[in-house]
Amino acid sequence: MAASLNKVFLMGNLTRDPELRYVPSGSAVANFSVAVNRSYKDNAGEKKEEVSFIRVVVWGKMAEICGEYLTKGRPVLVEGRLKSRSWEAQDGQKRSVLEVIASSVQFLGARGDKVQSPAGDQGGSNNVGVGESAGGVESIDVDQSSGDEQIPF
Repeated sequence: MAASLNKVFLMGNLTRDPELRYVPSGSAVANFSVAVNRSYKDNAGEKKEEVSFIRVVVWGKMAEICGEYLTKGRPVLVEGRLKSRSWEAQDGQKRSVLEVIASSVQFLGARGDKVQSPAGDQGGSNNVGVGESAGGVESIDVDQSSGDEQIPF
């Protein structure tokens, strides 16, 4: 059987504040969308820009941290995997969504800077814990595999 890979990296800006909630088991889950821009030239050589809006789901302590510190417009780098799910809506129609299940979320830019370009003076992608770094990158990397998660600050 051939090997497969399901890995996603997204860099963009939050389109709205994260929505934090708790499932009946007590686990935190945060949902937000990231706007990702793509610039290209069409066949006529005209510059075009396209925006994709990607839904992101974050679980556990990382979800709580995202809910507390992320706001609309904040640049982030998300690492995760794609997952599709389907359900039947109340009106009887079949619905489906493709979303990113995040394993890591890095906060880019300064804490109060919601519109700084992620390609700005970030100086690399250092996992330094939540807080200001010398390079303008904040990171939350919570190992989802262990039950001993700690808030990284």
